Amino acid sequence: MSDYQSFTREDHDGVAVVRFDHPPINLVDRTMVIDLLHLAKSLEGDVQTKVVIFRSDNPEFFLAHYDLGSQLDAAPMALPPGVASPLSGLFSRFSRLPQVTIGELRGRARGAGSEFLLALDMRFAAEETAVLGQPEIGVGLLPGAGGTVRLTQMLGRARALEVCLGGDDFDARLAERYGWINRALPGEQLGSFCDALARRIAGFPAGGIANVKAVVERVSSADDDALVDESQRFVADMQAPETVERVRWMLAQGGQTHGVMERELGALLGRYPLPSNE
Repeated sequence: MSDYQSFTREDHDGVAVVRFDHPPINLVDRTMVIDLLHLAKSLEGDVQTKVVIFRSDNPEFFLAHYDLGSQLDAAPMALPPGVASPLSGLFSRFSRLPQVTIGELRGRARGAGSEFLLALDMRFAAEETAVLGQPEIGVGLLPGAGGTVRLTQMLGRARALEVCLGGDDFDARLAERYGWINRALPGEQLGSFCDALARRIAGFPAGGIANVKAVVERVSSADDDALVDESQRFVADMQAPETVERVRWMLAQGGQTHGVMERELGALLGRYPLPSNE
């Protein structure tokens, strides 16, 4: 077993299982990003592993979202023209891995958590408990690490706009109907289904797997220019006074903790107290 700070990796018969374990809510913070960078580098040069399953040891959170609080008092970040953000670039690396990647979702995956799942090859979710969302609009942002681009590809224009502009949560059944995930399955069957699929794929010749992935990638890869545009807009808007104010309000209500605000983020971000007209 290979241990990182925010997850573990265990390999067996061509299948790697990555289990997120970064209390309290598997936040996509600096520690998580560094671990994912090391994992991506390891997998890119790994000729033994054919399939990677990503799951979480936290039943309530797969990956919560990006650590917005870390940006509030940091020096303003500016991206060079024509460059995507480091997080967007990292997720694109996962989308191009030689292995088949499977996301197993039992809890919440919002914001960057959802964007990480979108970068994987397949997504399966527990129909009773899984939650997906892109709530960035609630603080004046857009999904900045591939979400806007990949959702439009997978869901189509109208549904991507509903997700990104509505900012609400989606359960597994609706996510399946929209094409956000492959299947919604009973929670008691989810793990065994993903394990069986991974073992089945890993039993096939590596050359065939590589050829399938190469052709599918050629016709479905996210547009690089659109990913750059998305990142540039996200980083610029992160400095907007209204965005900073809304992020501070979210944190004051218990965001990024294991509290009600974080568990019900999609709904509660829509209750930001607007100025009274009286």
